Amino acid sequence: MIDFRSDTVTLPTPEMLAFMHQAPVGDDVFGEDPSINALEAKSASLFGMEAGLFCPSGTMTNQLAIKTHTQAGDEVICEELSHVYQYEGGGIASNSGCSVKLLQGNRGRITSSQLLGAINPEDVHKPISRLISLENTCNRGGGACYDFKEFEEIQKIAKTHHLGLHLDGARIFNAIVHKKEDSKQYGKVFDSISICLSKGLGAPVGSVLVGDAAFIKKARRWRKVFGGGMRQAGSLAAAGIYALDHHVDRLKQDHQKALLIKDALVKKDFVTEVFEVETNIVIAKIEGKYNATQLAQTLKEKNILVIAMTPALVRFVLHLDITDEMLSTTIATIEKL
Repeated sequence: MIDFRSDTVTLPTPEMLAFMHQAPVGDDVFGEDPSINALEAKSASLFGMEAGLFCPSGTMTNQLAIKTHTQAGDEVICEELSHVYQYEGGGIASNSGCSVKLLQGNRGRITSSQLLGAINPEDVHKPISRLISLENTCNRGGGACYDFKEFEEIQKIAKTHHLGLHLDGARIFNAIVHKKEDSKQYGKVFDSISICLSKGLGAPVGSVLVGDAAFIKKARRWRKVFGGGMRQAGSLAAAGIYALDHHVDRLKQDHQKALLIKDALVKKDFVTEVFEVETNIVIAKIEGKYNATQLAQTLKEKNILVIAMTPALVRFVLHLDITDEMLSTTIATIEKL
């Protein structure tokens, strides 16, 4: 099968597996796993942050960030397509006891002007606006990237109104590579950042939450409560170290392949729109001969896996396990539909 369902389906490369096999390990709950300590320090340093916290998943790092920034009864502001709202099992409510204010942005991105109108006034009838959560790149927006100046404008508002500012950076390195940014820029703007290692970077497991030392100390306590202490998990952390050292620059190859998928799709009469492709995600609107579910099934019968996100939208996600041969086969298949 040629699997475009997600960049989470990647397998460790032989080189990554060898690096994992050699990793020294210890008990991380006691702070004694040297590989985890090295990954946390490396991740924090990349973003100019003081400390990091290794977790099994991006959902956990996001939920820990929300739990650490807020208290029960507060409100989290995010875009309506955000992963923290759409794909984390209602965790904002169940884990943190917070309500959510959803904003309708542009392909998952909100603006500073939208945010200004969303912050609750001091009023006993309303929850306290406590945290802004943004996502870069925006998954359901087709891998859309924020303009960094918008982040800076949002940060000004957050500071003025004493709100925390969190970034779900599940695919942050895709954005950094595409926009030619410096990761340390992000550390100057956000109070916390969730970095996923198991998507485009190709590690089998794991995400890192970064922030200042006091924030991460508090988040570490909540990680224990959430059941996220993994003991001798240094081999998994080593995969993250290898990914950060070897798999960031190559993301541009996924972006280039995504554009080729788009070029094939826009020629088909059953494709009425393809979202702008900036990074490794291609979302196409399907009407006419197929709906999205039917197209996904037709491609599956031809050994190509994609996701029907809605009855009208199909998603392709490029990643390091999609070879040039697989790409050529996929394009040829689309051309024949």
